[in-house]
Amino acid sequence: MTIQIGDPAPTFKLPYQPGEFVDLDDYLGESKIALLFFPLAFSGVCTTELCTVRDRWDEYQDVDATVFGISVDSPFVTARFRDVENLPFPLLSDFNREASSAWDVLYEEFFGLRGVSKRAAFVIDREGKVAYTWVSEDSEIEPDYDAVRDAVEAAA
Repeated sequence: MTIQIGDPAPTFKLPYQPGEFVDLDDYLGESKIALLFFPLAFSGVCTTELCTVRDRWDEYQDVDATVFGISVDSPFVTARFRDVENLPFPLLSDFNREASSAWDVLYEEFFGLRGVSKRAAFVIDREGKVAYTWVSEDSEIEPDYDAVRDAVEAAA
């Protein structure tokens, strides 16, 4: 089921490093959230995408954004990727594909792999409703960073 603007945000509890979790329910009603699903840590376009957000971090902070990156990599990989790239936001491991399934952003096949997250961006407003959606079938296309930031700024 495709996520639409105005839908309640599907919640999840995912590790951001081994044994430590982020529960989306803890943020709903408290902050505006940008979720950035990406295929695989340490791949070229994913590194470019997340480092672009890092390099524009002040812009996201200026609009009071809570940002989470999400991939199907293990929590060991996402934690290492975050450290190596000095990312100022958590990368969450959706190793069991629960969040990617709930948000309907899984490739059936990705370079011979099954169950890899699509590149996607969602914004959730303070009421827990989806305020922005963007899902790409082409893993080489990056999100419109200005549109994501603007959607966070406009979210209730």
